[in-house]
Amino acid sequence: MSLPELTIGTLRARVPVIQGGMGIGISLSGLASAVANAGGIGVISGVQIGFREPDFRENPVKANLRAIVSEIKKARELSPHGVIGMNFMSIDEHYEEYVAQAVRHGIDLIISGAGLPLSLPRLTQNSRTHIAPIVSSIRACRLVLTSWWKKHQRLPDAVVVEGPLAGGHLGFKLNDMYAGTHQSLDDILQEVCAYVKDFAEKHNTVIPVIAAGGINCYADVKRVMDIGAAGVQVGTEFVTTEECDASDAFKQAYIHAAPADVRIIKSPTGFAARAVNTPFCQQAYDHGGIPIQHCFRCMPKICSPAESPYCLSQALMDAANGADRGGLVFCGARVGEIKEISTVPQVIHKLCNPPQ
Repeated sequence: MSLPELTIGTLRARVPVIQGGMGIGISLSGLASAVANAGGIGVISGVQIGFREPDFRENPVKANLRAIVSEIKKARELSPHGVIGMNFMSIDEHYEEYVAQAVRHGIDLIISGAGLPLSLPRLTQNSRTHIAPIVSSIRACRLVLTSWWKKHQRLPDAVVVEGPLAGGHLGFKLNDMYAGTHQSLDDILQEVCAYVKDFAEKHNTVIPVIAAGGINCYADVKRVMDIGAAGVQVGTEFVTTEECDASDAFKQAYIHAAPADVRIIKSPTGFAARAVNTPFCQQAYDHGGIPIQHCFRCMPKICSPAESPYCLSQALMDAANGADRGGLVFCGARVGEIKEISTVPQVIHKLCNPPQ
C-alpha cells in the first residue's frame, strides 16, 4: 500500500479508509468485519439494525438494542483484531439508548451525523469508545467542536467532512442540491482542515479529518489527502462487494444504475438525500406517494405518518430485502460508474494504490 496508516486516538488502521455506515441493513457485521480485516475501519449502521428480528414490528427499540449487541459480537468474532465502528443518526428518537448500548459493548468508534450529535461526548464519557461527528460545513464543524469542549471538555477523535456527492441523507439545503449552488467537498475540506488544525493545536493534540462523498479511486484519495485529509470514508463502492450485507437485488440496482437514474429527494426527515430512481421512488415522489401502513415512531418529532409521502424505515427495509419495486435505494452520486460485483480487498486496493 502506498498511503499512510490512519490513527484515530488509540485506534490504528493499516489503510486510511473508513467504510461508511449504510442503513438499513446494508452495512452490518459482514461488511464491517471484511473491511476491518482488509486493514480499514469497518462500520456497522445502527439505523433500525434489528429490522430482521421477529419482534421488530411490535418492539423496534428492544429489537434494535438486541441487534446492536449481536452485530458487534459477530463483527468481533469475524475480525478479532480489526477496528469496528458504528454509525448512528442523531435525529433518531432513541439515539441515546442506542449509542449507550454500543458503548457498553465495547464499540471502538462511533460516527454520528444526520443532525448535530451534541450529546455524543456525554454518552461516551468514561469509555474507550472514540467519537467522530459528521459535518458538511465549517459552520457545523465550529458549532460541534466548541459545544463539545464548552459543555464536556471533550475533543473529537476525528471529524468526518461529508461533501455533496455522498449517498443517503445530505447536510445541504435541498434547493442548493437541486441548483448545484452548494460548496464542493474540496472547498469545505480546506476550510475544515484549517479550522480543526488550529483548534487541535490550541489543545496540544491532533484531530484527523476524514473526507467523504464521491470518493471511489486512488486519485480521489490522493487529492483530498493533499488538501489535508488524514483518510477517507467510502460507502457506495463497498455496496457492490461480495461481503456486503445487502441483498443481491440491492447490489444489482447499483450495477444497473446509470448517472441519469440518480435523483435528489426530500427525505421524510426533511433532509435532502440522494437515491436511485427506482419504481418505488417514482411512486413516492411523482405519483402521489405510498400509504403508510405502520409507524415505527423512530422520528416522531420530525416525521408524521399523516404528512409523509411514505415510511422511511419501511422503504429502506424493503430495499435491503430486495423488494419488487426496489424500495428506497440510497446511493452516492457516482454509482453509475460501478459495473460489476467486486470484493472488499479489491475496493481497498483500488482506493489505496495508483493504477498500473
